[in-house]
Amino acid sequence: MPPSYEEGRPDAQGPSATSGGTSGASWNTYVSPLAARNASAEMQAIWSPQRKHSTWRRLWLALAEAEQELGLPITDEQLAELREHLDDIDFAAAARYESRLRHDVMAHIHALGDVAPKARPIIHLGATSQFVNCNTELILLRDSMRLVAAKMARAIDALGAFAHRHRALATLGFTHFQPAQPTTVGRRACLWAYDLALALDEIEVRVDRLRLRGARGATGTQASFLALFKGDAEKVARLDRRVIEKMGFDPGQGYVVTGQTYPRLVDAQVLNALAVAAAALHKAATDMRLLANRKEVEEPFGADQVGSSAMPYKRNPMRCERICALARFVMSLPANALQTAAVQWMERTLDDSANRRLTLPESFLALDGALDLLHNVASGLVVHEKVIRANLTAELPFMATENLLMEAVRAGADRQRAHEVIRRHSQAAGERIKSEGLPNDLLDRLRGEPMFASLNFEALLNPAQYVGLAPEQTDRFIESVVEPIRRRYAADLKAAIEPRV
Repeated sequence: MPPSYEEGRPDAQGPSATSGGTSGASWNTYVSPLAARNASAEMQAIWSPQRKHSTWRRLWLALAEAEQELGLPITDEQLAELREHLDDIDFAAAARYESRLRHDVMAHIHALGDVAPKARPIIHLGATSQFVNCNTELILLRDSMRLVAAKMARAIDALGAFAHRHRALATLGFTHFQPAQPTTVGRRACLWAYDLALALDEIEVRVDRLRLRGARGATGTQASFLALFKGDAEKVARLDRRVIEKMGFDPGQGYVVTGQTYPRLVDAQVLNALAVAAAALHKAATDMRLLANRKEVEEPFGADQVGSSAMPYKRNPMRCERICALARFVMSLPANALQTAAVQWMERTLDDSANRRLTLPESFLALDGALDLLHNVASGLVVHEKVIRANLTAELPFMATENLLMEAVRAGADRQRAHEVIRRHSQAAGERIKSEGLPNDLLDRLRGEPMFASLNFEALLNPAQYVGLAPEQTDRFIESVVEPIRRRYAADLKAAIEPRV
């Protein structure tokens, strides 16, 4: 006999901090860490058995209502019974039916029929299992993407605020992870936020283009419904539109043709959009980890937080590391969805079912947890300005050489001779740093050269001269990208987030 639905329910009491299991459940039972340690209660509720099967019942009600409206002999009393039992699901009874019938949809039809006996004859009338499965999954995908979009907007908002605060704070830039032209701390945060904004666009497109399967029958031909309505194709089309409308979609939002299921490429499109978002998170969190190593930027660190069991001094960037771990998992799943779509023989095979029960919810649960962590990090990111200035100062003499060269020429020096002097001293200073571990003495060397004696080295070494338009670009980015997102998601930005850190 299969385990009771109650044993693994997502709304069970919270996880133990030491075991990863759930209080009240068997300590010998595996519990997904996505549920126990990472995903929010909101996202877990969307993918819970309660949400799934209460949506099944709403679909059965919508189908019956539409069939009655179009003339089938369904009574108001039968519909009233269905409305009375949308959420009071007896999961234990459904499990008993499934252990005997080996069919989850039939099990829930019987469980609903037990509490709505008058409606029993018309539950699921003309439908196939994928009427409830596919339409429910599409609704869950829509709701999950909307939650993901809201959380992405929150992260963008937090990064935008961080970027504004540090719009003009000069910092060493990197290409190839080697010192390059300076930028600003705020401008770098804009790179992270823009990746997220581009990924948010993808999520919004997928939400906008998502459709319902509607009422299509066993192979998508609507043959069963055509029989119910005695060959009236117009009523069959109206039935499809009415069900779609009753479930909260525009009446025209149905896939034009389907097999037994909605096109499984839709799953690949959705999971790819999630993977794009995950890649944006991974990049931002990786940059933060690298900056933490340089002691320039740190994620929030609790007063009693332990960085290492062996090295008490450590402040490991564990939240960013977990973001990367979860994001990498999400990035791995689109290929799985593509393979599933590719092997749906003819009108459908069942080798998609067990696979999709994993990939669809877990993609969302993992990304959800990572987004909450990123918002938490971005909202409390610590900036060590003195370290940033010291790191920049150590490299700035090399980056200032072009300006020094131009000023020397203006003061009357020969350009080629000045270039050779700077080249020779730069090489010597670089060798001194790398071979002897000594400070950068390039400026002292150049000050001793007669052709540079009249230059104002302090003015030429002002970091603000080397960041280009970074502050202004930051302002424009916030105005043109962040602010529109803030307006679109104004209500969501007010919601409190409690990341599971």
